[in-house]
Amino acid sequence: MAEDSREEPDEEFREMLRAFLAGNTDLDPSKLASAAGLPNDPELVAQLIAQLQSAMQSSGDGINWGLALDQAKSLASRSTVVSLPAERSQIEQAFHVASLWLAEATDISELTSQPRLMSRTEWVTETMPVWIQLSEPVATSIADSLTSVLRDQAPEEMTDMIAGASQLMRNVGGTLFAMQLGQVVGQLSSEVVSGGDIGIPLLGAISASEHGESDQFAAMIPQNVAAFATGLDVPVDQVQLYLAVRELAHARLFRHAKWLRLQLMTSITEFAHGIRIDTDRLEELASDFDPSNPEELRAAMTSGALIPPKSEEQLAALGRLETMLALIEGWVDVVTAQATSRLPSSVAIAETVRRRRASGGPAESAFSTLVGLELRPRRLREAAAMWQAVSDAVGAEARDALWSHPDLVPTAEDITDPTALVARLTAGTPAPDDIDQAIEDLLNDDTSERPTEQ
Repeated sequence: MAEDSREEPDEEFREMLRAFLAGNTDLDPSKLASAAGLPNDPELVAQLIAQLQSAMQSSGDGINWGLALDQAKSLASRSTVVSLPAERSQIEQAFHVASLWLAEATDISELTSQPRLMSRTEWVTETMPVWIQLSEPVATSIADSLTSVLRDQAPEEMTDMIAGASQLMRNVGGTLFAMQLGQVVGQLSSEVVSGGDIGIPLLGAISASEHGESDQFAAMIPQNVAAFATGLDVPVDQVQLYLAVRELAHARLFRHAKWLRLQLMTSITEFAHGIRIDTDRLEELASDFDPSNPEELRAAMTSGALIPPKSEEQLAALGRLETMLALIEGWVDVVTAQATSRLPSSVAIAETVRRRRASGGPAESAFSTLVGLELRPRRLREAAAMWQAVSDAVGAEARDALWSHPDLVPTAEDITDPTALVARLTAGTPAPDDIDQAIEDLLNDDTSERPTEQ
């Protein structure tokens, strides 16, 4: 008998949700989509309702990340245009020339994998594991906070109902978050032009998770490259070549400095795990929520208002992340400028890339509010100036040697004033101690990656 009493509130709550999802209430389901920050798209609303109905039947715990992938792929496929063979051939040739030019600007070795031309849907599939890694701590925090707030705010007569339906609410909240993430990544697929466009190592994550190592490769999205070139008073072949050089430089750096991906993702993870939801703000929204006007809830969820100010630990992790992103992007800028010096429109294209990267696209802004993490480096120009100063003082080989070990990488202070760094390098680059050097030599031993000679 006691068991039945525990099940009845849970079933009662399910019936309430079923009535809502079936349209048997005054609340329009499209307003739930609006409250969740999703566009008022009839097809999307239908998908949301179907997924919420599925979540009600699920007995599992955690976020349905497969839903995020499906949502992103669905959105990407809507706007995907198949590239013409001539266009693909032109970009492949651009990669070939870019490789030759890049060899003159850096001694960092070439990639072992051929560059790939990807559709928007393929980019979504390849990069989703990293987006999930970045988003999971926030999604978990939202699910926990939602359950807690609903339990605390529920009238006394509904306490048993909410307690019995806590798992159901976690599933529903997780579904909403997964749909939001899918929406953001799907939109990003129409904005990025290459694998390294965001700055973090998005590609190679699938191989890294399956085989324990990163299969770093370069990639471009021809459809988005064409869109990027539209409106620029520059021949499209020059745009393709410039972007190919940038992408190869970025991918080569991550393959060369095998520690770099782990260090970057560690800083991101340290930041993400410190994220908490402002339960006081969520309680206010829950108590004042007007179902007929979900705009306040939508604004809170899409503006990042539910994520409280960063802790000291998060600020420290964010500082390390911003410094490393600036160092990476600054190095890529300097190497690309040197490699494309013979390209007539390189300066104009570079300035367009800088302005675009500084502002970010709409989807990237949506991701920063959803997860609370801004991926654009703030000190990019300073970092590029530092790398240029190092290049002028000691040359490309000594400059690139700074990526050989984490202890040698320039610091935030070096970005602010590279004078001491340049003086140190001109006096002789210090080497890491013998143990560190032995470990680094082992990590950089890529004999197993070289193709077998016939």
